[in-house]
Amino acid sequence: MQATMFVYLPSILYLSFFSHLVLSQLPPNQINVMRSVYDLFQNDTGASFVWNGTDKASTPCSWKGVSCNSDNSSLTKVTFSLFSISSSEFLPFICQIDTLESIDVSQNFLSSIPNEFITVCGGISGLKLLNFSGNKLEGVLPTFTGYGKLESLDFSFNDLKGKVDLQLDGLNSLKSLNLSSNMFSGSVPTSLGKFNLLEELHLSANSFEGEFPTQIVNFGNLTLIDLSLNFLSGVIPDRLGELSKLQVLILSNNRLSGTIPQSLRNITTLTHFAVNQNDFVGNIPFGITTYLRNLDLSFNTLNGTIPQDLLFPMNLQFVDLTSNKLEGPVPSNMSINLIRLRLGQNALNGSFPSASFESLQSLTYLELDNNQLTGPIPSELGKCQKLALLNLAQNKLSGVIPVELGDISNLQVLSLQSNNLVGEIPSNISQLNRLQRLNFSWNLLTGSIPSSLSSLRNLTNLNLQANNLSGRIPVDISNLNVLLELQLGGNQLGGPIPDMPLSLQIALNLSHNLFQGPIPSSFSRLTSLEVLDLSYNRFSGQIPDYLTGMRGLTRLVLSNNQLSGVVPKFESFVSVETGGNGDLIYPSAVAPPQAAAKKRKSIVVAVVVPIACVATIAVFVVIAISTNLHQTEVCWITGDSLHQFQIKLSKAMTAICRPINVMQSNQFYTYYKVMMPCGVYYCIKRIKKKNRSVSLHSLERFKQGLVNIGHLSNYTMAPLACVVESDTTYIVYEYPQHGTLFDLLHGRCDDSTLDWKSRFDIVVGICRGLALLHGGSLFSDQIILFHISSSSIFMKHLNQPLIGDIELGSTFNSSQFSVAVGYVPPEYAYVMKVTEAGNMYSFGVIMLELLTGKPAISEGTELAKWIIQHEDLGEVVDSRVSGNSVQVHQQMLLVLEIALQCLSVSPNERPDAKELLETLLTLGQQFGI
Repeated sequence: MQATMFVYLPSILYLSFFSHLVLSQLPPNQINVMRSVYDLFQNDTGASFVWNGTDKASTPCSWKGVSCNSDNSSLTKVTFSLFSISSSEFLPFICQIDTLESIDVSQNFLSSIPNEFITVCGGISGLKLLNFSGNKLEGVLPTFTGYGKLESLDFSFNDLKGKVDLQLDGLNSLKSLNLSSNMFSGSVPTSLGKFNLLEELHLSANSFEGEFPTQIVNFGNLTLIDLSLNFLSGVIPDRLGELSKLQVLILSNNRLSGTIPQSLRNITTLTHFAVNQNDFVGNIPFGITTYLRNLDLSFNTLNGTIPQDLLFPMNLQFVDLTSNKLEGPVPSNMSINLIRLRLGQNALNGSFPSASFESLQSLTYLELDNNQLTGPIPSELGKCQKLALLNLAQNKLSGVIPVELGDISNLQVLSLQSNNLVGEIPSNISQLNRLQRLNFSWNLLTGSIPSSLSSLRNLTNLNLQANNLSGRIPVDISNLNVLLELQLGGNQLGGPIPDMPLSLQIALNLSHNLFQGPIPSSFSRLTSLEVLDLSYNRFSGQIPDYLTGMRGLTRLVLSNNQLSGVVPKFESFVSVETGGNGDLIYPSAVAPPQAAAKKRKSIVVAVVVPIACVATIAVFVVIAISTNLHQTEVCWITGDSLHQFQIKLSKAMTAICRPINVMQSNQFYTYYKVMMPCGVYYCIKRIKKKNRSVSLHSLERFKQGLVNIGHLSNYTMAPLACVVESDTTYIVYEYPQHGTLFDLLHGRCDDSTLDWKSRFDIVVGICRGLALLHGGSLFSDQIILFHISSSSIFMKHLNQPLIGDIELGSTFNSSQFSVAVGYVPPEYAYVMKVTEAGNMYSFGVIMLELLTGKPAISEGTELAKWIIQHEDLGEVVDSRVSGNSVQVHQQMLLVLEIALQCLSVSPNERPDAKELLETLLTLGQQFGI
């Protein structure tokens, strides 16, 4: 009998276990609660889709975002992150589930939390995690009474304000607190439970002020402190070195002063220390990097020499000492694990520690620009095979360019300008197949331009100006088929000018050379070129008429040549300089060109859409787009859907074909301004059919994408109607009353109407749109823009920008779309993929335009490059905007600092849109605008 029982025991145990799993179910009250939440979500516009296809009668343990314990007998977690929830009505119901350990409702659209939720959930004895981050919560932080077991509290990325005092004092088990990216003020909270168990403290991007709280030292378990982007002042307390478990300390972007505490070198666990953009002075402490992996002391006022041991510890990977007052030599002892070394904008002197670089096999970024380094460039740099960026510009380096630099196969940016380099350009530079930017300008280089440079097929910027180069331009230079900028001015070049790369957009500068004869007819093919400078040569003959037809041209410099004949009439937005040509004739219809194009007032049309126009728009679009007699499907976008109907096409609408109606055009599409029969103006975009890089993923996806975008009309140029044919696409938009931001700042409008408040509102408005697009919404997935520029920002009102061309990023397959010239992030030449960080770089350029009044390309130079190299940033902001107001001037400089963060060479160092929006909103509150 015993033997028999032993034989069947495994089966009995299995059946017992299986039946337990089958029979175990949630308590009725928990089932009823979740079914009530189910019904509430069905009535929430955004969340209604979350449980589509989910049977309400099934066990909630199988629902998306719901977790139960191992035998499904109780609910333990609700994770409703990214559910697009806008109503908080469901929250009190959740608190009726007394077995919950975790409640995560992050990344939604909640604007408030019912008091009942805070009160009732305090009675859940096992609740350990509460996450409301990434919503739209307003008001003050609630008081958490009864949450004695709560370990993690996250209210980051909301719009909460007020002081944080005793609201968190009852959280005796709290280990992680994240209140970053809100608008909290007052002092840094330190009443965080009587047991001081806190391990992580995230309070960045708020308005906390006062001195660094010494009470933080009492939280001995702290591993992370992030107080960046606040208004803390005073010194870092020396006692901070007592936090023996601290791993990350970030105090960037505050008003801290004094010296860097030497006690920090005693924290053996500290790996990341960042205090950039503060007011620290004095010397860098010895031993500070003994245990560090990341050190950022940039943009302070530190002086003295760099300690000889600073770069030596083997754990060290990232060091940034940019923009201080450091002097003396670059330390010779360096960690072989260094990845990024940034020592630019200091007063370092002496020669390179040549031998040190031979072993830096991991070094990717080396920036020593704007110092006083002397001597030759060490050939040992050629051993740094992972180098992607080498910037030694604006020093006093001498000697020849080492041929070994041609061995750095990963190099993408090589900047050696403004030194005293001599000799010829090494021909083996042509081995750098990934090179994107090459700048040898303002040196003493001689010889000819190596023809082998024409093999650098990824090169976008080539600058060799202000040297002593002679001979001819290589005949194969047209092979550089992605080149955007070619600067060869200030040399002794001559001979026939070969065909130039058709990709040139930023500038072609051949000034101050020995070229002669007629202006080459081949220039007529450079239809995208914005700046052409042929001044100070010996060009003769007439100014070719084809120059007037170069649609991209904004500046033409022909001064000091031997030109003759009648000066052609150029468009008013083209700046033409022809002085120093004695035989030129200016007919009465063509006044002598001025240095800048005269700005024209734009027509302001009050857009009121009558109901009668609705049908008119759809019919208008269809008639406007085709001469063929066939059926075409028209889509009229309303509320939540896209209405379709068939109309027989009988004639073409001439308005689309008239050049006078063109608002702007590029190689991919054209915008037209057209008046409907009802008398209202609309904007129509025609996607050019001949460009093969513009193709729809699918018709249905395209239509649904337009519907989704239609819900984003507060921040973007939302489509009203569309027509999709097999070979072309037309989209209708509301006409922007004030044109584009480019028009307001640089083109057809008078930008004097844009005061500082309006400009700041525009910055915030664009950032709001980007945050919405990048973060996704209840109607649309994340959208990365193919390009963003001041020409793609449409102005509904003087302070209400709308981001254009959204549908290109959400519905088109377009790996070939090119970013507008002047807005191109450094990494795009080798990444070949649009990214959030790339969008933020372009946004940074737009901010510069608003702050300086200059276009993205000015006098053949990128605005971003000009700003970064400018010594006194106080001089670059537009004095017409600040006037005599010191306060406005200081506010503009603060926003300029933010713009410069967006222009960081490394994409990882650029802020994301949502983070930046919180910073801007905080600044706006401080500015009182």
